[in-house]
Amino acid sequence: MDNKNIQEQINDINRKLDIVLEEVMAQKETRQSLEDLTADLSIVGTDMFKSTVTELDNAGIEVDGEALKMLAFKLIRNIDTINQTFEMLESANDFIKDVTPILHQVGLDSIKKFNEFEERGYIDFFKEATKIVENVMTHFTVEDVKMLADNAVIILETVKSLTQPEMLKAINSGLVVYKSIDVKNVPEYSILKAVREMNSKEMKRGIGFMITFLKNISREATLNANNN
Repeated sequence: MDNKNIQEQINDINRKLDIVLEEVMAQKETRQSLEDLTADLSIVGTDMFKSTVTELDNAGIEVDGEALKMLAFKLIRNIDTINQTFEMLESANDFIKDVTPILHQVGLDSIKKFNEFEERGYIDFFKEATKIVENVMTHFTVEDVKMLADNAVIILETVKSLTQPEMLKAINSGLVVYKSIDVKNVPEYSILKAVREMNSKEMKRGIGFMITFLKNISREATLNANNN
């Protein structure tokens, strides 16, 4: 029984030794392969270097070995920066790939919308509207625009007053009255007839309106003169 156990232990040791020997041989083969590869690369590199030097000599180009060495050092020193640059380029390339379909669709939508505007006449409308700007620029000088800017508040206040309901009604009433008058067939009034007409209720109210209007204008002008 003891001999059997001893034999099993010996067999187990032999198996382990075989595994160790196989691993050693594998490492030896790997090391030999690396040495062969290094030797081959060294030969290839040497040949490439000699060939490059020969080509540069034939081309009349002088290479500063010290400058090449410094360049190699800089490349090695900035290897992280170079990697980051390539990563940024890859990200930019991916971004362009993602954005290209979107931009393409936006372009198609823009063309479609432009055609829709053209069919509705918006393009022609804007073309004609530009003529308004051209006419304004032609008929007004820079000084006119400056004066307009200086008086913009007064102009807006005037427009605001004109757009009040009472003023709009008054203006509309005046226009209605003017349209009702036949300017080509206005009756003639003598002085005597005009005096008699002044006794009418309408003329008295009209004269009262004119006098009140003129008095208020005079009062407003006086206030503005005092403020200035």
